[in-house]
Amino acid sequence: MAAQQKIRIKLKSYDHSLVDKWAEKIIDVVKQTDAIISGPIPLPTESQIYTVNRSPHVDKKSREQFVVASHKRLIEIINPSGKTIDLLMKLELPSGVDVEIKG
Repeated sequence: MAAQQKIRIKLKSYDHSLVDKWAEKIIDVVKQTDAIISGPIPLPTESQIYTVNRSPHVDKKSREQFVVASHKRLIEIINPSGKTIDLLMKLELPSGVDVEIKG
């Protein structure tokens, strides 16, 4: 049995609704071809916490924390055709979504 070809698309953004919206658009584009889709698979959310002083002078005990969470989704495309790849290359994603493609 021959090995199956896979394309893994990882979407990353600070806004979860933006990631979900574009994951659905990618899936709709891939469904037009005969490729098999697995996903979108939600990956763990990474949170970064930044702690700063509330006052610019004294009172070190008074601090404020800010949280930045990045949301990720994984889409696997199994046995993509040339048409699938062409359609994916024509997609224009917004600037708020980071895309990582591994073949």
